[in-house]
Amino acid sequence: MTEQAHPEWDASYTAGTPAPWDIGRPQPAFVRLADEGRLTGRVLDAGCGTGENALLAASRGADVTGIDVAPAAIARARAKASERGLTARFEVADALDLGRLSLTVDTVIDSGVFHVFGDDDRARYVASLAAVLRPAGACYLMCFSDQQPGTWGPRRVRAEELRAAFSDGWAVESITADTFEINPVDGTTQVQAWLAAIRRN
Repeated sequence: MTEQAHPEWDASYTAGTPAPWDIGRPQPAFVRLADEGRLTGRVLDAGCGTGENALLAASRGADVTGIDVAPAAIARARAKASERGLTARFEVADALDLGRLSLTVDTVIDSGVFHVFGDDDRARYVASLAAVLRPAGACYLMCFSDQQPGTWGPRRVRAEELRAAFSDGWAVESITADTFEINPVDGTTQVQAWLAAIRRN
């Protein structure tokens, strides 16, 4: 995808103030997954932002590719990899069209991407993930939860919606309550999330 196609996402990384989700470190849920040895082999971070979760996996020895529609985010991710002496590939690409990458991976991670899509694009996204994830490969997906009060932020997701989205060709192994850490918004530094472990059949 080009920068012109998604200028709003690129602006999230060039406005001066970090976006709420760009916290400068991996999300704790993905640190736990890495500690459990789940972020191994060939890993794709779909919607990697500035690369913190992808670089976490790379630091644990995974062969990592991170993609995002925002060129500014990808540029920052590449700079972080260089500064930290880590090997990871970062490419500007659309999570709705991962088949174009001509890539097959063992594991996909999604930190805050699923919840940005409407119903039609959700189906496209799930199909896009299936295009790159090998049979029996794992997807670890964290999204905004309907347990989060108020109206700020992206669309809330019900656990049932996750199960429905991944009902064909996938096995939802678990959906557990978790939290996203965010940069402060109205004094809030954590929001409610679902962490789903999903395996491709």
